[in-house]
Amino acid sequence: MNSLKKYLYNPFAIAIGFCVLLISIFAVLWILVPPPPKAIEMATGFPTGLYYQFGERLKKEVTTDGVNLEVKATGGTIDNLALLNDPKSGVKFAMIQGGVADVTKYPNLVSIAGMFYEPVWVWYREPAFKSESGKLSVLGQLKGKRVAIGNEGSGTLALSTALLKMSGIAENEIHTERLKPDEALAKLNSGDLDAAFIVAAAEAPVLEKFYKIPGIRLMSFDQADAYTRNMPYLSKVNVPRGLLSIEHDLPRQDIQVIAPTATLVTQDNVSPAMISLLLSASYDILKSYSRLQKPGEFPSSIGMDFPLHVDAEIYLKDGPSFLHRHLPFWTAVWVGRFVKIVIPLLVIFIPLFTYIPSAKNFLLRLKLAQVYTELRELDKNAFNPVLKEKNLKDLEAIERRVNNIKVSMMDSKELYDLKGHVGDVRARLKHLYP
Repeated sequence: MNSLKKYLYNPFAIAIGFCVLLISIFAVLWILVPPPPKAIEMATGFPTGLYYQFGERLKKEVTTDGVNLEVKATGGTIDNLALLNDPKSGVKFAMIQGGVADVTKYPNLVSIAGMFYEPVWVWYREPAFKSESGKLSVLGQLKGKRVAIGNEGSGTLALSTALLKMSGIAENEIHTERLKPDEALAKLNSGDLDAAFIVAAAEAPVLEKFYKIPGIRLMSFDQADAYTRNMPYLSKVNVPRGLLSIEHDLPRQDIQVIAPTATLVTQDNVSPAMISLLLSASYDILKSYSRLQKPGEFPSSIGMDFPLHVDAEIYLKDGPSFLHRHLPFWTAVWVGRFVKIVIPLLVIFIPLFTYIPSAKNFLLRLKLAQVYTELRELDKNAFNPVLKEKNLKDLEAIERRVNNIKVSMMDSKELYDLKGHVGDVRARLKHLYP
């Protein structure tokens, strides 16, 4: 107990304890603010699709910042949602086609940004629509036709099904086949299909395979405005003649199509630094990426199913943070972590600084109280002749310590009161030990 009191009255021990507490809090906060991962996995789509190509471009961009992005080929949006929602899959980011997901089933997912339009291209054989002068302009004309509506797990299947339902076409009124793009291409070329839905950006390599099929055209959605009003995640996009291929003159006239937005989606516990990194890389890629977008239109915060992550919203509105504008990525990350830790510490300890005068006075009182405790022991043992020598030595030690105590002018009275009391004890001992 006496040893404990000794340390309790020791200002140096108190200072050491305070430093240990400060370091402990810093260490705990450092653990609670983990650094972003250096390796991430992103689900995309078919290797021939633009999702996969976009993922490869992102991979090249983020590699320069020391992050390894693994691009995973999948069947499409539905597969991507399942992987992203599975904590064991390892997938942290995915490209998602707008309008496909049931948001209520994925409460832990958030959007980073819309990246580009993905128009609904309906390729059709002119001979199949002879009664309409070889022109397909409304989806209702597909009744009784053989139509490829996308493969299982793809966003094309989900969207084409929704569009056919919106158009009032029952399942028994149309011959649908769930085919991959290459399979639909082969059947369209052989005449075994009348039309095929393909949801892809204008730059998607898969579209180039359709250019050389004789006798096929692209549908222009005459009811595009009606679809976008009823399905808010869709946008109407004008496609000038020859935009897809000047060589093959596709489309052969100006057309209008409807398009969901391809969105980069992640989990809600994503590191803010990763959002900053991927958005920065996306801006560099999308500057000259899509022929259908207006300059600066993407990345965008519109046309998304999942709520926009708060850090992504700030980035899209104000740009990168001060640190990420002026420092290399990982330097900004570590400085940012340090700042996130220091600010809570300042919030905790700055109010304590206002109590420094009181603390200083408290420490002085502790020091004086320790001396008074020892003087009280001397008084108690003064009448014991066996302890005469020890009492005198202890008193001399007390006097030396008291003479070395430094106090401010405001605390001089307490020090001189103590010296007077030490003198009283010495006078009492002299009287008892003549």
